[in-house]
Amino acid sequence: MNSLKIGISGVRGVVGETFTPELVVGFAQAFGTYLDSGRILVCRDARTSGPMARAAALAGLLAAGCEVFDLGICPTPSLQLAVKWMSADGGISITAGHNPEPWNALKFVRGDGLYLNATQADELLDIFHQAEFAKATWERIQSKVEERDAVTHHLEILARAFDTEAIRARHLTVAVDCCNSSCSLLSPRWLRELGCEVLAVNDDPAAPFPHAPEPRRQTMAQLRAVVCAGHADIGFAHDADGERLGIVTESGEILPEEATLAACAEIQLTRESGAVVTNVSTSSAIEQVAARHGASVVRTPVGQAYVSEAMIENRAVIGGEGSGGVIVPRVQLTHDSAAAVGLILEHLARTGECISELAARLPRLSMIKHNVPVEPNRIYSLLQRVYDGLEREGVEYDQTDGIKIARPGGWVHIRVSNTESMIRVIAEAATPQQAQELLDQARDMLGK
Repeated sequence: MNSLKIGISGVRGVVGETFTPELVVGFAQAFGTYLDSGRILVCRDARTSGPMARAAALAGLLAAGCEVFDLGICPTPSLQLAVKWMSADGGISITAGHNPEPWNALKFVRGDGLYLNATQADELLDIFHQAEFAKATWERIQSKVEERDAVTHHLEILARAFDTEAIRARHLTVAVDCCNSSCSLLSPRWLRELGCEVLAVNDDPAAPFPHAPEPRRQTMAQLRAVVCAGHADIGFAHDADGERLGIVTESGEILPEEATLAACAEIQLTRESGAVVTNVSTSSAIEQVAARHGASVVRTPVGQAYVSEAMIENRAVIGGEGSGGVIVPRVQLTHDSAAAVGLILEHLARTGECISELAARLPRLSMIKHNVPVEPNRIYSLLQRVYDGLEREGVEYDQTDGIKIARPGGWVHIRVSNTESMIRVIAEAATPQQAQELLDQARDMLGK
């Protein structure tokens, strides 16, 4: 199966198969051309292919005549804040985020710190395919790549955004799993600045990933053990580049990944009313939380760029995706797990409640997610099969992103993955049995 994926989430693939130095150089040159050979920042996560990809990206950008700053290993949200801080024209984050370590990717950031939108991503892809790159002559190529510390700047922004004094006064004990990646350089420092006793695990970016870099129930058993053994008030799990956040309560309950955004929405809507923005795959718990506070919910296609732009358009007070990504506007309009940590700890400090009490107020729905690996040339024919079946039956469906079908007591969503060659099927209902029935129906429609 072709493991290269190009789309609004950037370009990603398996290292040594489809994600090659030649590919990285070409896309870096294309991005440098797209930004008129301007000032571009580069960062990476801690996966073993990072140095190779970094060298290739720097070569492509320099060849296009760009002024390049290397931020080293640092979270993607740190780079996004640094783009504005340094008046850069854009940035490249070398990270496959939640994907396993064999994968790597390039994520492209524009001058306002947001990811390229769909139109801009298509323009970049056209430049790549046409291979008509800016080519600096010998005297115009920059003779050095300067380094900058984006993490310290990120910490300064976070400290101004939250009530740090209240958090320090609570003297919280916090366990954190950094997955031996870029948040190792940010999250423990942020927690210590907040006066927390920090129980950090997997915080060595020189070590291999201890588990898949996706904060889900299957990868958070060690964090749960640390929370319980250390009598922590809360546990946090990060992905490889600081966008997604998982939560363990003080009682040792691993919250579903969908609960991260729901919890942050409950916190923020208690403080101020306004729109909540999320994608069409995120749990309907968001609507229930919003309704409690008289707030509206805006749904977008899956992808952080769509959510960010809809937040601007709707002046939203909170946003994110059910994967654990949260957007806290007072920090920035992109997923930022450190900002989500600040929001949650500020709430615990101001209210004096435990994270389990907050979790108990959240709606409890059953969601099942199923991935169907498919050859790229067969994906859309399978989706067409579903469309045809629904049309024959006269069933109404939402086409915001793929096919979302409302059923009695729940819904099922079938869509093409933005990051891998597969079809994602998500079903949600009041009970696990109902959710499984909806998922089975969707698999029957796909013939999978």
